[in-house]
Amino acid sequence: MTVSAPLLGTLHSVDGDGLVWMEDRFDTGIDDLWGALTDPDRLAHWYGDVEGEVSEGSEFRVHIHLAGPRTVRVEAFERPQRLLWTVRDPNPQPGQPEQTSLAARLTAEGAQTRLVWEERGMPINLLPAYGAGIQIHVEHLADYINGRELSNIESRWNELFPAYQALGIS
Repeated sequence: MTVSAPLLGTLHSVDGDGLVWMEDRFDTGIDDLWGALTDPDRLAHWYGDVEGEVSEGSEFRVHIHLAGPRTVRVEAFERPQRLLWTVRDPNPQPGQPEQTSLAARLTAEGAQTRLVWEERGMPINLLPAYGAGIQIHVEHLADYINGRELSNIESRWNELFPAYQALGIS
C-alpha cells in the first residue's frame, strides 16, 4: 500500500520504553499553533473533547478521537514554545501503558511554525500502532489549521500502520 503523504515520525527504544518522534511544519504563526494545542475549544476540533483548563499544573480530561478517555496533567506550559503532558489511561487494555508523556516543542520559522511532537512510555511492540495514531493526530492538527476536513481515521490508519511496521525501531 502506498502512503499518500510522507511519514512524519520515527520510532525509538529508550531505556526499554517506546518513543515516537514526529516533526512537521505548519503554515501558521507560533501563537496560532500554540492556541490550537492549548485552547480546549480548539483542541476539540482536531484532538478530542476537553473538560477543564489547559495551563501549568492543571489537570484536565480529554476524550481523544483515536484513543478514548484520558486524564492529562500539564507538567510544563512555556508559552508559546513548549508543552509537557502526562497522559493517564483510566482503563488501559492488556499490554498498553497506564501512562505516557507527550512533549510538544514549537519553533517560529518565518511565517511558519515547526512542531516536534515526542511521545514516550509505550511498549516497544506497539510502537508502529502508536506511530500511525500519532501521525493521524499531527495530520488532523494540520487539517484543522488549514481549514480542511479531517481525514478519515480508519482509512488513514489502514494506510499508515503497515508503513510504520516496515519503518523499524532505532
